[in-house]
Amino acid sequence: MNPRPPAAPRAACRRPAAALAASLALALLPCACAPAASGPSQAEAENEIAVRTLLSMIGSGDATDVAGFFHPDAVYDDYANQQQYRGLEEIAGYIAGGTRWATAVSMDVMSVRVSDSLAVAEWVFTGIQDRPIRSFVPVVTRREVVLNGVTILEIEDGRIRRAADYTDALALALQLGGEVSMPGGVVLRQERGAAAEAAATDTIPGADLSRQPDTVPSPQERS
Repeated sequence: MNPRPPAAPRAACRRPAAALAASLALALLPCACAPAASGPSQAEAENEIAVRTLLSMIGSGDATDVAGFFHPDAVYDDYANQQQYRGLEEIAGYIAGGTRWATAVSMDVMSVRVSDSLAVAEWVFTGIQDRPIRSFVPVVTRREVVLNGVTILEIEDGRIRRAADYTDALALALQLGGEVSMPGGVVLRQERGAAAEAAATDTIPGADLSRQPDTVPSPQERS
């Protein structure tokens, strides 16, 4: 009677296959459990809406919804004019009157960065000055103005606690036809074609160097 062949070799073949399957399952487990990339939080999304809405309000001069966006004791800093506005009434006046001197106004938001408590927006303002700007420019120039600026918001409990605008007041003055006399006789002004003329004469763009400062004498001349 022939003995039955041992079954051990078959079992030995199955064990490596089972071990391989278990290893693959363990290797794939971290991938299956890894969280998907998350988008902005709800607070970040709301803060971006807040800064975009505020800039739209400034561009249109519509301050009717100030109370919905600002804390009652909020502060708004206008660094270009070194002014600070406190409380809803003063802030509403700033927003309503900020671009009242211009027509064809646009406030184009170029970039926004947000966190759970902050919002920062870079923007470009464009408008045509067709009304006096208080005592700063008491006449109408009908010149186009293009200004780059940044607005920063500090946000608390869903409303703006502090806002700040940063832009270049000198650029506004020069674009409206103003001139600035610098020490040494240099006059800053902006005229049509000034950039091309400056490039041809190798001078500072926007600067009238027709009045040159006196030269400093050399040591030999002083002696």
